[in-house]
Amino acid sequence: MAKSLYEALGVSKNATPDEIKKAYRKLVREVHPDRNPGSEERFKEVQGAYDVLSDPEKRKRYDRLGTTNGRPGGFGAGGTTYDFSDFDLGDIFGGLFNRGGARREQQQRGQRGNDVEVEVRIPFEDALQGAQVTIPVELELACHTCHGTGAAPGTAPVTCPECDGSGVVATSQGLFALQQPCPRCHGRGSIVEQPCPTCRGSGRERRTKRYTVKVPAGVKDGTRIKLKGKGEAGYGGASAGDLYVITRVEPSQIYERRGDDLIVAVPVPYSTAALGAKVEVPTPEGPVQLTIPAGTEDGKLLRIKGRGVPHLNEKGSGDVLARIKIQVPKKVNKKQRELLEELQKAGS
Repeated sequence: MAKSLYEALGVSKNATPDEIKKAYRKLVREVHPDRNPGSEERFKEVQGAYDVLSDPEKRKRYDRLGTTNGRPGGFGAGGTTYDFSDFDLGDIFGGLFNRGGARREQQQRGQRGNDVEVEVRIPFEDALQGAQVTIPVELELACHTCHGTGAAPGTAPVTCPECDGSGVVATSQGLFALQQPCPRCHGRGSIVEQPCPTCRGSGRERRTKRYTVKVPAGVKDGTRIKLKGKGEAGYGGASAGDLYVITRVEPSQIYERRGDDLIVAVPVPYSTAALGAKVEVPTPEGPVQLTIPAGTEDGKLLRIKGRGVPHLNEKGSGDVLARIKIQVPKKVNKKQRELLEELQKAGS
């Protein structure tokens, strides 16, 4: 084992941050246990040294407090050791092991509640015009008896005697002081001596709530509507999650939706397609007159501007596209046959 953190990385005490980083990257590739089995201890040594020397504040404290006084408990070889008695090792190596101050701070803040997704089916017309719908949502909420504390009415949680309210306990492993969630309070920092009879000390219960949701005009199948703070309750006084309502739009019997445009089939007699005329076309806002140009072919799309789907959360609307479907009669009378034969002769 190296005598100092600098020796662990193979750099001088005056090494620049770039030199420290370069040395660390080279060593990590060499001593990583996946590439070099049996090098776990050396790998930890390199990681620990870099964690201190790459942080200006930690490096400054190390340079100021590290000594070669022979006291046990640090890096050492041949009876020469470094004294870390004035260090908070949980603070120095907390970042390396994802523990320490950051974890305690997170526990003190609590944990945000989970987001929840629900689906709601709406008619095609409501997707175009907008609507209000009421939906039931099953959620995990704060217990209505203890208001989320988990303690029986008239009592309150008490500070955990195992961790003294910190939510973590430390175990020493040589140089490293590792911290983990307190096994008694599970990281909460408090325990419930008299559990709530409703939630049995969990502070939470599942209940069904009903929300009225405003569905804006222009939603499509799969649109997500966010209701902030309407999800599951948070832990330790943290904020609740959000509720996402996903719209499932029923298909239309008349229209085919393409983005914010609506396609509608418009049947016209073959004579109208040939000679041209005005026909009535249905739109969400009511029927409109559309001019069919002479010589219109089957399947042609004619546009009616601004009569389609409203743009979601914006002004304006898409268009209605009239798809011409030329009708050919299956049976014709004598006079119609004569006229068609004359038309055929004229065309030839």
